[in-house]
Amino acid sequence: MIDLSKFVHKWSWTILLVFCIAGVFFPAVGMAAIICMLAPVIMSFFKGRYWCGNFCPRGSMNDMIISKISRKLRIPELLRMKWFRLLFLCLLLGGFAIQIFMSWGNINAVGMVFVRMIIITTALTIILGTVYNQRTWCRICPMGTLASYAAGITKVKDKIKHVSFKPNTCINCKICSRNCPMGIDVWKYKDEGVVTNPDCIRCKVCVDKCPKNSLYL
Repeated sequence: MIDLSKFVHKWSWTILLVFCIAGVFFPAVGMAAIICMLAPVIMSFFKGRYWCGNFCPRGSMNDMIISKISRKLRIPELLRMKWFRLLFLCLLLGGFAIQIFMSWGNINAVGMVFVRMIIITTALTIILGTVYNQRTWCRICPMGTLASYAAGITKVKDKIKHVSFKPNTCINCKICSRNCPMGIDVWKYKDEGVVTNPDCIRCKVCVDKCPKNSLYL
């Protein structure tokens, strides 16, 4: 049986490619971007940032393509700071809202705002992913930031499935932390038993890299 999430994650980058090309010639197509803007936030209330790690077309591009040319360096501390992420969120969504307001009433003009935003942020994703780590964009993605806040709500955090530890088999090698594409220090959650960091995208890289199978989802 085909694992749907793995299949979607492997090939959904093609949706991003088609969107960018089609959007240039048929701007109204840009309205479809609303789906990928709302989906990660809505899903975060039930499964954390699962969308980001398994269904996001840009996330698929990062893992399937950008990872092959990425230097795989640690995500800069600045990009992981809360104040910077909030500032980036406000600036990007603020500029986006102004453009939508100015284009309101013309579906092609509104659609082009979405297309232009997706193309520009995709270009930024490629640059950051190549210079640092393929998932660098995911730490400052406005929708990802909102999803992270939603996933961090206590009632939400308590009911979603987290990457979990088998502490008795862990040898403290910290391979999980070194390989996390989101820059999360996974090993620090060993005593807690579960990785409750709201930015965990459930990509299972730490699970697959663990030499002692001490992690599971």
